[in-house]
Amino acid sequence: MSSTRFAHPVERGIARIFDEHGIERQYEPHTFVLERLSDGTVHEAFTPDFFLPDLGLYVESTVMRQAVATRKRRKARKAQKLGVNVEVLFRADIERLASHWRLRRLEHAARGAPAESARGSERARHACLSNC
Repeated sequence: MSSTRFAHPVERGIARIFDEHGIERQYEPHTFVLERLSDGTVHEAFTPDFFLPDLGLYVESTVMRQAVATRKRRKARKAQKLGVNVEVLFRADIERLASHWRLRRLEHAARGAPAESARGSERARHACLSNC
């Protein structure tokens, strides 16, 4: 995990939980094209934070403001319509997880999240854009 560069401390905390419990995980391994323009250009894409291969499950986490959480939920629903098994962990889910397991760093990261960055659009430009 030390060589992985996570976009947010919450992602690092979730990865640590997976690692400590022996849950195999991959960080941002796939980008799903959700919508293309008529010329074939990717208009909308979704890159979930984690893939858990043993469960065949993608996990997206968000502790951002409501507008961003709503956008992620909408993208996750579009991905589900494509047959992608994805679950979204929201701030309240992450705070409950951190509180239950006494994970102070994760709890702090969930509560002290900075404003949404431009990483989503940057990730979409640099990721392999395919329906995996």
